[in-house]
Amino acid sequence: MSTRSPRRARAVLAVVFLAPTLIGIAVFTLLPIVASVVLAFFRWDIISAPEFVGLANFADLGTDPTIRIAFLNTFGFVIIAVTLQLAVSLGLAVLVQSRIPNGWRAFFRSALFFPLILSAASVSLIMAYLFNEDFGLVNQVLQALQLPAVGWLTTPGGAAAVVIAIYVWQNFGFSFLLFIGGLASIPRDVYEASAIDGATGWRQFRGITLPLISPTLLVASVMAIISALQIFDQPYVLTRGGPGDTTRTAVMVIFESAFRQLEFGRASAIGIVLMLVIIAATAIQFRLSRPFVFYQ
Repeated sequence: MSTRSPRRARAVLAVVFLAPTLIGIAVFTLLPIVASVVLAFFRWDIISAPEFVGLANFADLGTDPTIRIAFLNTFGFVIIAVTLQLAVSLGLAVLVQSRIPNGWRAFFRSALFFPLILSAASVSLIMAYLFNEDFGLVNQVLQALQLPAVGWLTTPGGAAAVVIAIYVWQNFGFSFLLFIGGLASIPRDVYEASAIDGATGWRQFRGITLPLISPTLLVASVMAIISALQIFDQPYVLTRGGPGDTTRTAVMVIFESAFRQLEFGRASAIGIVLMLVIIAATAIQFRLSRPFVFYQ
């Protein structure tokens, strides 16, 4: 009996099992990407036939102040939110891993990760009531303490602060788990040897912990920046991009262009620009990290 038959049978079986996944990726990932790229060169409002406009959609982006403001807001948000997210998650990971008794670590890991599994829209809706200027619980507490009420969602600074705080609170759990895994992989004898040499506390963190978890820090920062560049739920539910354009982000402009203004070609062009920004940011991170990332 030829050996080709069993091999062919295994190949056919593998294709059968992989087919649903491959079809799903093709239909729900590759096809939308290709359609978006093609659509960026057309003007289309669903009602009328698509009109080829070449690079006109991309040229219009540079002259639209709303898009410029949205991208600047997004970049500012990324810088602040990602810095806070990584700092909070790393600090809590170090605290849980080194200061919390073993019996309580599983509880704190689950509790700190829990916000990540909640719906961003539902959380933002609840927070909109809590931070409401007129009847929100936060302002009621401030007034009970004889402090003035704050227009959290009606002033530029307050709205930006609330959006950033809610985003960081809900998303730091992923980075937290990454750091927990990175810290758990550091051999304890390294700390013991450094303690014999007189290194404790901050010196151990700077000289041992940070270098040894630098690959984890790189992955966490890359994932955090990619996620933050695509923020949509929190500012959309909380402020609708206001007051003014203070909290309007790039993804919000894509949504508004496509589903409010019915300019799907323009929305696709903005999406491609955002995708290129994400690719460039990721490439820059990996390039700049080479001197600082230590692989064991």
